[in-house]
Amino acid sequence: MKTLILYGSLTGNTQYVAEQISEFLTQSGIEHEIMNANSFSVKDVLNYDLLLLGSSTWDDGILQYDFDAFFQEVQDFDFTDKKIAVFGCGDSSYEHFCGAVDTIEKFWQEKGAIKLINSLKIDGFPQQEPNLELLQKWLADLQTNLK
Repeated sequence: MKTLILYGSLTGNTQYVAEQISEFLTQSGIEHEIMNANSFSVKDVLNYDLLLLGSSTWDDGILQYDFDAFFQEVQDFDFTDKKIAVFGCGDSSYEHFCGAVDTIEKFWQEKGAIKLINSLKIDGFPQQEPNLELLQKWLADLQTNLK
């Protein structure tokens, strides 16, 4: 399954999560590419079977700006039968905690994509507990569903 990790990160937290996912996939023998949303051609997304999509959430539910620009470009594409899993970092003090994750997931499903697993929502810093444990559980779920 041709796999892409595509993320948007401003402070580095979502990038950290994307890199942890990449390391896990490498250790699992799963070939993949990892790219920042600001350096990826939209049409190339169609070449992948599985898209692992990550964005930090700003303010009360706003997509990270690199991912938002990418998001705007994919509005007219059909993603029927593409598999997705969504991850992101946010701040639970806002009403719409990790709202960008929900926005991405909803949009891609409306475009025909199939949600492979439940989304991963990290509150604050991904390098700290309980977020490391959440990430490990999400990766285990991902691996189970890739079989």
